[in-house]
Amino acid sequence: MGSLINKNMSPASRVWIYHSSRVLTETEAATVKQHINAFVNQWTAHKLEVTGFGTLLHNRFVILAADETNVGVSGCSVDSSVRFIRELGQQLNVNFFDRWLVAYKKGEEVVSCSRDEFEKLLQTGGVDENTIVYNTLAQTKAELDARWELPYKDSWLAKLGAATAGFGLKL
Repeated sequence: MGSLINKNMSPASRVWIYHSSRVLTETEAATVKQHINAFVNQWTAHKLEVTGFGTLLHNRFVILAADETNVGVSGCSVDSSVRFIRELGQQLNVNFFDRWLVAYKKGEEVVSCSRDEFEKLLQTGGVDENTIVYNTLAQTKAELDARWELPYKDSWLAKLGAATAGFGLKL
């Protein structure tokens, strides 16, 4: 798999992944892409331009990245990105901050559900240890590129242990 974000950015670039509580319509996706571009083009840290990048994947995931090679991202610049995502969510009536949402592949489709729903799917055989899930906790470009899609058994969710307890999965 190639790079999911700007291939010219350092592999150490920090990334933030925001998972939408629902799939965005094509019209909403176009709006989100415009807003992402506008935000990234004005993103600053201590009045210096952040080398940033943003994208929308699968009409579900907003990914922001900052290459800190020349300018480190500070608390204020991170706060501005969080504020941007919060306002975007309010405008679209979606939640980008539910960290217990699980996104997985069902055939060629990307599906989202709550962690509890995912556990029920594990129990009933709707998903299994080889189901591809999305790593929304990646913190660097290198991690995003290497571990964006991975089998459930290798994911953060499986590592919690609670999601497999009592379901007979041997990981």
